Amino acid sequence: MQLRFLGATDTVTGSKYVLEAGDRRVMIDCGLFQGYKALRLRNWDPLPLDPASLDAVVLTHAHLDHSGYLPLLVRRGFRGRVYCTEGTARLCEILLADSARLAEEDAHDANRHGYSKHKPALALYGMADAARALRHLQPTGFGARFPVARGIEVEFRHAGHIIGAAIVVLHVDGRRLVFSGDLGRQHDVVMQAPETVGEGDCLLVESTYGNRQHSTEDPLDTISRIVERTAAQGGTLLIPTFAVGRAQSLLYCLHRLQVQGRLPDVPVYLNSPMARDATQVFWLHQDELRIGRAECNAACSLPIYVRSVEESIRLNENRAAKIILAGSGMATGGRILHHLEAFGPDPRNCILLSGFQAGGTRGAALAGGARLLRIHGKEVPINANVEQLTSLSAHADADEILAWLRGFARAPRRTFIVHGEPDGADALRQRIEHELGWPVTMPEYRGVYPLE
Repeated sequence: MQLRFLGATDTVTGSKYVLEAGDRRVMIDCGLFQGYKALRLRNWDPLPLDPASLDAVVLTHAHLDHSGYLPLLVRRGFRGRVYCTEGTARLCEILLADSARLAEEDAHDANRHGYSKHKPALALYGMADAARALRHLQPTGFGARFPVARGIEVEFRHAGHIIGAAIVVLHVDGRRLVFSGDLGRQHDVVMQAPETVGEGDCLLVESTYGNRQHSTEDPLDTISRIVERTAAQGGTLLIPTFAVGRAQSLLYCLHRLQVQGRLPDVPVYLNSPMARDATQVFWLHQDELRIGRAECNAACSLPIYVRSVEESIRLNENRAAKIILAGSGMATGGRILHHLEAFGPDPRNCILLSGFQAGGTRGAALAGGARLLRIHGKEVPINANVEQLTSLSAHADADEILAWLRGFARAPRRTFIVHGEPDGADALRQRIEHELGWPVTMPEYRGVYPLE
């Protein structure tokens, strides 16, 4: 029995792990690499195994760094089922289709305007590939134990990160392998806390915030301060927004500020068709939320929904004070890029980064103080104020990860740290070794590790 690590080593993206037990192969997560170009180029490389040899794929959740490689896997020969929770299946329908559409649009724009080095520029995959991949999804509920290959069973536990997010427990030949996926917060604004697992012979734990603690400042206070200052200047507050999870949390915070009389009288726009669709999924999974249906309805009724490209263009021409939430959260693509071009040069405006910014993304560049962004083949000056909101993260911080790990009744025989930048992953390694006394392994990209 062995594990192959095909992603999420020394980076927070590209989660892909393959369990090999005799002649059986199961892939856990099937994510895209994002961020630095050197990482993104890995998406084009063939896997070191034949996709047709996989018995099944199991997803922890729907975010593209965990699910976005599925269209390629299917195109390259995978024929099995993709097991996931019902919420993950619904969100994958939205995310994979949008990822394919954006890839096709970006390739078309690059060819039309000639700003790609490749002649012609090609999409990583297209809408037809995404549609084929979605037909492989097999939704399953939380808590049930079910077979995915001969002698291999899976159960999903609530991870609390986004709707449908699961901690995956594999039962293989009498052993328990635990994959944390992305762990949510103990006291998230809208999501329930992650479940305690209790025991496992092998553990893969994420380390996105392995070297950090989230701010204890109330996110309502932070957002209120930034909105008031920007509105007083007659500026636009631009929030690059993750469509799944973060958009809904931000709308809920803005709704709470409105109820408290702390939201200036400025319009709020949600310029993300994907976020609008994802919000409908939240309605269908109230049992995973800590807020009631009435509050959810009120938050979702707050914004003006931007439904067309023409409306989005007109929004760029509107110089009145306002709030715009637009995808994507790391400013890697989508409508936020056009808004950054329009509003980034004006010092009256503000760009609020509301989540983790992977290295190599425009969001990370902004967080690092960049005053020029390359967008659509040209350099865009950034004179707008740039702020970060860390208290609204959907990822557990270092203390919360350790608290979750302390829920294990005994130390796993093997603990692998994954899904983190090198500094975060190594900081978590040191804390686990020093505070828990567990043996820890830092896996290498494409490394193969025996579990005997």
